[in-house]
Amino acid sequence: RRVKQRAPVKMSLKMNIANPATGQQKVIELEDEQKIKFFWDRRIAEEFHGADLDAEYKGYIFKITGGNDTEGFPMMQGVITADRVKKLLEDGVHPCYHRNKGQKRKGARRRKSVRGCIISGDNSQVNIIIVKQGEQHLEGLTDSSIPNRLGPKRASKIRKLWGLEKEEDVR
Repeated sequence: RRVKQRAPVKMSLKMNIANPATGQQKVIELEDEQKIKFFWDRRIAEEFHGADLDAEYKGYIFKITGGNDTEGFPMMQGVITADRVKKLLEDGVHPCYHRNKGQKRKGARRRKSVRGCIISGDNSQVNIIIVKQGEQHLEGLTDSSIPNRLGPKRASKIRKLWGLEKEEDVR
């Protein structure tokens, strides 16, 4: 009896890095097995030094903010496992569940699948933000700044932004 030989699975992980200070973000595809295994057993909200990942990130401090698995299920903070679980969610608890228009009652809950907050080999994407910048600039992340395209709507916040007095009309 012959046993079929499976082709070795190529490991890959997308690293979505965002810089809140400049408003820029960049997706980097990791192919190196050592760099991918660096993320295993790390949790959401954990900070790490960029030099541990690669020499070009020396001086940077990153924070893990979330991710998805290979089937697209999001990671959820507070689920202390590396596996996928089904949780009973209500509106506003997690972005993967919102109350439908047909559900008129408040407090309607739904069972949804989410991935735990620990990164494992099943993850395909990891979301990261820059907490502290390093010495050298990263192209597409720290070299320029994107201006905020939306301004404030509330009158008090418009007055604060432009330094107006309370009696002045903001319309």
